[in-house]
Amino acid sequence: MKDQFDHIVYSKNVIEFVAVANEFCLLLENCAKISKIEFIETAQKLLPLLYLKACLLPKNETDLEEEIEKFVSESDWEFIHSSVQSKMGAHDQYLEVFEEDMEYSETPVVASISENFADIYQDVKDFLTSYRIGTMDVMNEALWDLNNSFYQHWGQNLVNSLRSIHNLVAKNENLDEEIEDSDRSKLDNIDLSNSIFSQRKREWGEEDQ
Repeated sequence: MKDQFDHIVYSKNVIEFVAVANEFCLLLENCAKISKIEFIETAQKLLPLLYLKACLLPKNETDLEEEIEKFVSESDWEFIHSSVQSKMGAHDQYLEVFEEDMEYSETPVVASISENFADIYQDVKDFLTSYRIGTMDVMNEALWDLNNSFYQHWGQNLVNSLRSIHNLVAKNENLDEEIEDSDRSKLDNIDLSNSIFSQRKREWGEEDQ
């Protein structure tokens, strides 16, 4: 029998993507703990790597008839979105030029780094979770989903966000802003009891006593 580790999901390019994707997700999950400039400069370095590693992912075929489980909940998405939005502050929004709506819009289309990051996080984190706890069939399906979603939307979200972040760093703006109290309260009010973060804590026995 062919060794399972010869399967495409264990190929070098997939393993390398997993490593970079994990660093990106950790950055978003913990962005409240670091300074704004550190967050932006780390994102500036991780985004090109994440895009490159996604481009190098091997193409595979789907074998399952049913969709695999999704793990990132609405509250997870909102937590990441609000965390990044609070961290970016006045620098969160930017004018978008790679939107289909631009063709029909008489006014500039405004996009959001925090919304882009939350969307990227959702697809990437779902893949990582399936990859870590799934069977071979589930891992293969997760890879197929990830490849599709990369070319359909989150790859474009990534490069659009990188363009905005590069502009911020290049202009050398004052990026050391503190989170407003109102932003902190917004984060505190998000219900994460059924989130992927709480699920992992329960599984690993890390719930607060």
